[in-house]
Amino acid sequence: MSFIAHLVEMPDGVCIHARDYTSEGNGVPVVCLPGLTRNAKDFEVIAPYLAQSRRVICPDFRGRGRSSYADPQTYRPDVELADTLALLDHLGISRVAVVGTSRGGIVALIMAAKAPDRLAGVVFNDIGPRIDRQGLLRIRNYLGSDPQFVSWEQAVMALKATNPGFHTLREAEWMGFARRVFRDENGLPRADYDAQLTQTFPSAEDIEAGKVPELWPLLDLMAGIPAAVLRGEHSDLLSNETVAEMQSRLPKLHAVAVKDRGHVPFLDEPECLTAIDTWLDAVDAAG
Repeated sequence: MSFIAHLVEMPDGVCIHARDYTSEGNGVPVVCLPGLTRNAKDFEVIAPYLAQSRRVICPDFRGRGRSSYADPQTYRPDVELADTLALLDHLGISRVAVVGTSRGGIVALIMAAKAPDRLAGVVFNDIGPRIDRQGLLRIRNYLGSDPQFVSWEQAVMALKATNPGFHTLREAEWMGFARRVFRDENGLPRADYDAQLTQTFPSAEDIEAGKVPELWPLLDLMAGIPAAVLRGEHSDLLSNETVAEMQSRLPKLHAVAVKDRGHVPFLDEPECLTAIDTWLDAVDAAG
């Protein structure tokens, strides 16, 4: 399925790129929010599936993908939320359901506090109000690097080293993964995000000291909307204990374990599709 590409200027001059999958369906629109270093390409498989019944918007956060690089101090979830809301305003979309992958799920939590009337539901893709130390340290270890790969096969090797928990992927699937994560620059893979993202990411010292805030009060604000959480079986960022606490706070939260996946599931796995279909039914039924 094709999409329309938008490039929308924010008040500070930063341009936000988004893919717009239009649809003849009239379901509640969905916005797919990517992970910290990821972009709209992450949703290339799931977006056309969702667009069978509704409009789907997949933005690149500032400093990622085809969006402008910006002042590194603005690489924060609250600013990313403001950009997303401004983008939706530009597109004439007043209310959305959010599929939030990792960082995107954090943005959805902030949306519950700052723009609750615009949030129709949320899927947390391997993320919650508490983020495990091991996963944060793993991300911190590679964040900000700009590897000069000499081939796409070398990029695949790097992904295998930095993304544990995906040992059952076939080589073609690893290559598809690499094509979504990296940009093609004259036939070679390059990092598709601003290396200065490190400036607003917690330091290793703060992570070790447990100085990363937990966002449980924001989750509590989602009590009235359809919600689901997808956890990769081998995730090092979202623990089973955190999922259990999320369910204790949101008794109607649908929790799904995704087999043979680490951080993060790709969303096209059968258990993900089933959970998302159930969630969308609830979103649409709620209006």
